[in-house]
Amino acid sequence: MAEAFVKSTVEAHKVVVFSKSYCPYCKKAKQLLSAAGVKFHAVELDTMSNGPDIQAYLEQLTGLKGVPNVWVKGKHFGDDGDVEEHLAKDKSFFE
Repeated sequence: MAEAFVKSTVEAHKVVVFSKSYCPYCKKAKQLLSAAGVKFHAVELDTMSNGPDIQAYLEQLTGLKGVPNVWVKGKHFGDDGDVEEHLAKDKSFFE
């Protein structure tokens, strides 16, 4: 179930942020993307009954233990630090 959800979500949206609503690193990633005018889809794992399962699957898939877990154009991209670094270089990557 988590696998199907992740797959369908990253296929349906150009940029996806798997996040937790209270996480400061997630807020930072979302604020950076918003400020750069990048449209993204946020999945707030802490508000979903299967959020822990999705996060566990993402960790298996990417090796990234925490959130945010950012995907761009169907591929794993990284976390808030990767977003910040890449936006400084090339915003068009996210478009």
